[in-house]
Amino acid sequence: RRVHGVNSLNANSDKMQWRELLIDSKTQRMKDTGANHHRSGMNEELIYRNGGFHEKPTKKLPQAIIIGVKKSGTRALLSFIREHPKVKAAGPEIHFFDKNYEKGLDWYRNQMIPSDNDQITIEKTPGYFQNSEVPRRISLMNPKMKLIIVVRNPIARAISDYTQTIVKRKTRPFEKQVYYPHSNRIKAEWNAIRIGIYINHLRNWMKYFPLEQMLFISGENLIINPAEVLQKVQKFLDLEPIINESYFIFNETKGFPCLKAIYNETGSTIIKCLGESKGRPHVPIDPVVIKDLQSFFRPYNKVFYETVGEDFHWDDGFWDDIFPLIPPNINQ
Repeated sequence: RRVHGVNSLNANSDKMQWRELLIDSKTQRMKDTGANHHRSGMNEELIYRNGGFHEKPTKKLPQAIIIGVKKSGTRALLSFIREHPKVKAAGPEIHFFDKNYEKGLDWYRNQMIPSDNDQITIEKTPGYFQNSEVPRRISLMNPKMKLIIVVRNPIARAISDYTQTIVKRKTRPFEKQVYYPHSNRIKAEWNAIRIGIYINHLRNWMKYFPLEQMLFISGENLIINPAEVLQKVQKFLDLEPIINESYFIFNETKGFPCLKAIYNETGSTIIKCLGESKGRPHVPIDPVVIKDLQSFFRPYNKVFYETVGEDFHWDDGFWDDIFPLIPPNINQ
């Protein structure tokens, strides 16, 4: 059997470790369950609900992961899809496959929300997409994993990334970091730029997963038409298309969609918006830098479009009126 892009001995060793983790985990749960049954004299895995006995919800490994991309709308997407009654989504970013891998499978499972057997478990860690080790590790756990990737104009993404950074700490101006010293060449290895070269990261994922197991979401369209995007996500996850236009209301102040939650007990409607950091104004960037970035990213974007079979319109001015990279009050 061919192993994609890795040493077969190392791959077999990794697979053995995963099998051992799975066997040990299953054995321990059987022991724990047996001990509980012996102590109580009844099946503690059943609960009474809706007029009958049902299996108790358990924590399960995810069947789908939102793997990226940072500053593209992953938190919004997770907030929206978790409104579906058949979805259980872990709250914070878990970072198992990039930062906590040594903690093992049981630790990873314990970060999940208990779910019924007819529900799907999802987690979101946008740092996964650009990490070279993560695709192989996820494939070893589940080669059939469904992967969701939210992508956004890489220039807007870079500016948003930088804006978040300067809120947290002092750093050099964007224009000083985006170029090589004493040059007008874009510094491709600067993290804000490197993450946005989507095709480079995608090629690594394609060594382990077919494109049919990936869903690419436009971060721009997620803001403008969240119901349409959620229809695609629900179809991809084989969910009943429950989330529709009635779930959303647009916040004109922040320029971002919010959720409408209706409580059946009272009939009242609660508006749930993302945190204050979402919709934060970007720092203004010199128009000359924007034009240099457009020239830099254009060939990478073209290959990315061709590979995934979708044009996200970052290079033809399609989004300029709604998401201007150069604010209208800046002279060009």
